[in-house]
Amino acid sequence: MADARVPNGDVSWWWRQLGGTPTPRPALDGDLDVDVAIVGGGYTGLWTAYYLKTLQPDLRVAVLEQRFAGFGASGRNGGWLTNTVTGGRDRYAASHGRDAAIAQQRALNETVDEVIAVAGREGIDADIVKGGEFGVARTPSQLARLRAAVADEQAWPHTDVEELDASAAASRIAIDGALGAAWHPHCARVHPAKLVAGLAAAVERAGATIYEQTHVTEIAPGRAVTERGTVRATHVLRATEGFTADLRGEHRTWLPMNSSMIVTEPLPAATWASIGWDGRETLGDFAHVYMYAQRTADGRIAFGGRGVPYRYASHVDTDGSTQERTIASLTALLREFFPDASDVPIAHAWAGVLGVPRDWAATVGHDPATGLGWAGGYVGTGVTATNLAGRTLADLVLRRDTDLVRLPWVGHRAKKWEPEPLRWLAVNAIYAAYRTADRLEASGSGEGTAWPAHVADFVAGRH
Repeated sequence: MADARVPNGDVSWWWRQLGGTPTPRPALDGDLDVDVAIVGGGYTGLWTAYYLKTLQPDLRVAVLEQRFAGFGASGRNGGWLTNTVTGGRDRYAASHGRDAAIAQQRALNETVDEVIAVAGREGIDADIVKGGEFGVARTPSQLARLRAAVADEQAWPHTDVEELDASAAASRIAIDGALGAAWHPHCARVHPAKLVAGLAAAVERAGATIYEQTHVTEIAPGRAVTERGTVRATHVLRATEGFTADLRGEHRTWLPMNSSMIVTEPLPAATWASIGWDGRETLGDFAHVYMYAQRTADGRIAFGGRGVPYRYASHVDTDGSTQERTIASLTALLREFFPDASDVPIAHAWAGVLGVPRDWAATVGHDPATGLGWAGGYVGTGVTATNLAGRTLADLVLRRDTDLVRLPWVGHRAKKWEPEPLRWLAVNAIYAAYRTADRLEASGSGEGTAWPAHVADFVAGRH
């Protein structure tokens, strides 16, 4: 059972720790003419504005946000600044060649350090610690997938992945039942809300204007239509991620996938002494319905995973509340991982949505003929990819001939998601199959991946 009366929602604990959701900036007040209108005030939109103003300070840039900067996934995520190539390097190797896939990986590695450098330069204290990414296996099937993943990663340059046996894994983080782990250095823990709040302030210092409480209903060449006026712009850039389905004509572009988190009260020093985790690595696992976690700057465990994966007709939440059964399942899993922390209460629970393209591959692009641009579909790996997307969009808008505009994710488009009720049935069936596969693997001793996971991969398009 979940802890009684766990605070739930209020956007996220990250915002609650900063004193609650911020007082919104002024809304748009009538029609407006600018050079670039950016729809969405999360990481993607803010990074794009930041680099546009850095590269061309006289550019008139407006960011349009329906609630407040960082209301969406940017203020709710697990705080993984990692180098994941969303969609996989093999996809890019097949479509653009091996060198292009390597360039995508190298760019993401460098982006981890770019975010850290900008935070330092702009005075953004986001609790950043570059401790790497630690993935644990707790069943024989997970261990087999871990070893296959490590072998695949080590076949590519710039991945720097190491395999750890059970003893070496436990010496870093004492996870109950760990059979082994994988680690790489290209990841940092961050406090998501501190990062997005600091970035928004940096964008304003650079001279861009952020209009909050301004809901964009339609994007078209030369304009972004809101309930408070029309913004006319040479370039209109869509940076709406999990909220893209709300835009006219975009209902099936990206699916808003739900992810939920809990955070504990601070752990006693004696408990941390038994767990370790001194390197502040981000923590994940090799389950099909995977978890993700971090050790926070004030000594808590923030722990996330899938709850109800998708709401019918692409509905999204308004306050970040998650289901009680999701709080209970995440709490139980956290305490399986860390039995010594079983007596530590859960302090808060919340949820958010992330954008999932039909092929699970992130994308960035800009059409110079229409001035329309877009970026997103990060499938939960956007803390890093948003920065790379923002720099790339800035280069595309300004027609800069750089290595970034030639990366293989530029211009990629996925087919649309199926209409309802097929979309709802498929997504919920996929995750039911993954959960069944995890249960079968946990109860068995074989190393093979349980058959329901293969079926789910095929339906999801991830085979």
